[in-house]
Amino acid sequence: MRAIDCLVNVHFGEREQPAWMAKTRDDYFKGPKSMFEPADMSALLEEMDANGVTKAVLMDNLATPSVTARKFVEARPDRFVLAMGGVNLLRPVPALRDLSAVVKDLPVVYAVVGPSFWGDGQYPPSDAVYYPLYAKCAELDLPLCVNTGIPGPPIPGEVQNPIHLDRVCVRFPELRLCMIHGADPWWDVAIRMLIKYRNLRLMTSAWSPKRLPEALLHFMRTRGADKIIFASDWPVLPMNRVVPEALGLNLPADVMDNYLYNNARDFFFGDH
Repeated sequence: MRAIDCLVNVHFGEREQPAWMAKTRDDYFKGPKSMFEPADMSALLEEMDANGVTKAVLMDNLATPSVTARKFVEARPDRFVLAMGGVNLLRPVPALRDLSAVVKDLPVVYAVVGPSFWGDGQYPPSDAVYYPLYAKCAELDLPLCVNTGIPGPPIPGEVQNPIHLDRVCVRFPELRLCMIHGADPWWDVAIRMLIKYRNLRLMTSAWSPKRLPEALLHFMRTRGADKIIFASDWPVLPMNRVVPEALGLNLPADVMDNYLYNNARDFFFGDH
């Protein structure tokens, strides 16, 4: 068994987290206090090795670069790559110049944006404020991951309804787009979108595999074998928990291999 973990947070311990993040950890995720402690590369590699995780995608940020993530990538480029957030969509020209430069210099496999987490949650992904980012990612052939589903933190969630990506997929067919953090409570909408659009994917980061809805598992067994991508959102959910849970799903062996490894390899790392 082999896996690629497509969303890992090693930056949490770099600075004190705001009170709402601590509250989310305690009240929503029921996570341990250690969730926001500095990440140890040896311990992370040990957890990866124990679960057959060959690569981990580490979250980074243009506005506040993660020293830890970049240190891990420099030390073990064979095991770690980056995902880049923090694009200032209200001042897109300088931000996208920076994104282009970072993608050229560092192993960035996707860009990421969370509609609920910026602009007070007032801009759905169909808003034109995102269009420069979409165009730049399409130009760079850089996949873009967009948070979907109601978020755990106490911030507005309606903008993360996956239906807002419908117009995006129509207007930017060249853009490789991935919904991340599931799509609860709009799973059925997300599945219809995945059927409808060739270049759209969904990542199950921040979701315990045993909590995934049967509708999604059925889609994976049938029309969506190449559409769903595994990720943990470590340390929110440790690999030691989610990889065994994933292996316990009632999925055919080839679908399981796609979910854990092949789909991420082809979408984020493969030739297009």
